[in-house]
Amino acid sequence: MSSINKKEIEKFSKMADEWWDPNGKFKPLHKFNPTRIKYIKENIINNFNLKNKKKPLQKIKILDIGCGGGLLSEPMCRMGATVTGIDASATNIKIAKIHAKKSKLNIEYFSSPPEKLKIKKKFDVILNMEIVEHVEDINFFLESSSKLLKKNGLMFVATLNKTLKSYMFAIVGAEYVLKWLPIGTHEWEKFVNPSDLERILKKNKLSLLRIDGMKFNILNDEWSISKDISVNYITKFIKN
Repeated sequence: MSSINKKEIEKFSKMADEWWDPNGKFKPLHKFNPTRIKYIKENIINNFNLKNKKKPLQKIKILDIGCGGGLLSEPMCRMGATVTGIDASATNIKIAKIHAKKSKLNIEYFSSPPEKLKIKKKFDVILNMEIVEHVEDINFFLESSSKLLKKNGLMFVATLNKTLKSYMFAIVGAEYVLKWLPIGTHEWEKFVNPSDLERILKKNKLSLLRIDGMKFNILNDEWSISKDISVNYITKFIKN
């Protein structure tokens, strides 16, 4: 079995040179990034009762799955975490490695889906951010991811809800009207209801701790955490 969707890998590999361009094809992700970084950081600190103010995530081992060019891996590393980033696209990993080297950051990067990752260690935290809607088999992907997580470890999953509103906002609005994303970036059929996500992860011994919406304010041109989970949402699970 494989969690790799070759069409999706090819699509993102073609855009790989633009990962670190804040005005390129990943511009929405750059706008999105500060909000999700803050959310992840605060939840890790609270969960593991961390006290180091200079390096708040020190001693935490993080696996960033579907890391792309390293937009999340790098800030996690700067906050003191030991970071491993994996992506099924070799092109993405090449870009991530080059950028980490330029930034003088020690991040381990591998071109691999979670089911083929040849690492014996398990992780305190797994990030599955904006990736589950791009995989071939979400059940197999999340099962494979869960196996890499320590007992009492956290898994963060951010994705798009499968609602009419998400179709109108994330596809019609973001791709066709506002041109924030290249047309074809998302397929509504692959969006995931929170109840389905919770059901799949429950089978893999993970319990939902919290779910929050992520909302874009056009007037402020920024993202924020919200109670509205009808389009973008982010979840925190713990492994029992």
